[in-house]
Amino acid sequence: MTNEVELSGRLTRDPEERVLPSGDRVVGLRLSVPHARAAATGGNWVDCALWTVRTQKSALAWQQGDEVWVQGGLQRRFYRTRGVPQFLLEVVVSRARLVRRARSA
Repeated sequence: MTNEVELSGRLTRDPEERVLPSGDRVVGLRLSVPHARAAATGGNWVDCALWTVRTQKSALAWQQGDEVWVQGGLQRRFYRTRGVPQFLLEVVVSRARLVRRARSA
């Protein structure tokens, strides 16, 4: 079995860097990924987490609307919000690159 994901899509917002209570840094992306019925449903979005300095440095220069490519593994993360259990399905990115800049307004 393998857990490998490869996606190409547009950023729905600028990348966001967060510092965790542990002191670790993570950069989050939300990627809009087209699919066969995108016209009817508006497409899908996928959350991505970048943990390595190399991928983070690249991603922090990107902006909403840029087309990017990511590769990594799918992860289900559990956490609590106000005592209520929650989960998030995200791609933990190992490689990423800018494909095309967003068109200027």
